[in-house]
Amino acid sequence: KAVAKKAVAKKAVAKKAVAKKAPVKKRAATSKIIIPPVPVTGVTRTQDAAGAATPPVPPASPVLAIKPVAAPKYGASGRILGIVILGIIILSLISWSLSKKSSDEAAPAPIPAESASAQPSPSQTPVMTQAPAVAAVEAPGRFIGNWAKGGKSAMVLTWKAPMATDGLTGYKVETRYNLGDWKVISELPATQLSLEIPKISDAGETSFRVSSVYADGQSAAAKAFGFAGQFE
Repeated sequence: KAVAKKAVAKKAVAKKAVAKKAPVKKRAATSKIIIPPVPVTGVTRTQDAAGAATPPVPPASPVLAIKPVAAPKYGASGRILGIVILGIIILSLISWSLSKKSSDEAAPAPIPAESASAQPSPSQTPVMTQAPAVAAVEAPGRFIGNWAKGGKSAMVLTWKAPMATDGLTGYKVETRYNLGDWKVISELPATQLSLEIPKISDAGETSFRVSSVYADGQSAAAKAFGFAGQFE
């Protein structure tokens, strides 16, 4: 038995030695050949060392580059917030003004109160009285002119009162130089029947006229006459 065990052990040792010495067969490495992509199909084909074609490899899909969004700075956000608040305030003011305008238009206009001073009392109201029409008017009589005493430096006009004295208020004396327009030079009361007019020049000619004036505005003129020279 001992001899048999030793023989078995020797065989096992011999097998191990043979196994170590036997060369290890290496598999032939397959190399791939990249075939350029065909422009029509856009598919890449490869071949191994034996010349067999491998399945087409689809082109890789492009990857979209996503840029990170930068967080807003504190200053920009503060300005945006301020603009938003300002816009809210402006909208509030506009709505308030529109509502106020509509309410003002809807409200009836106030009736102005009449003050006591606007309308005078009957005792303060002036009474416009019109003088009654004069029944008859008459021009002054015997209207003449004479040189004043001491020379021809002035003309003295005289006349007589008319017979119609009811409503007579006075007399109006007028002059006209070189047939121009009549000009009132004096208005006299009904008790005065003469007027002295100085002479200022020897050139030209002056006409004289006197009229009776009545309370209702009517008047009656005497016949006019003229003298050489200018009188005013």
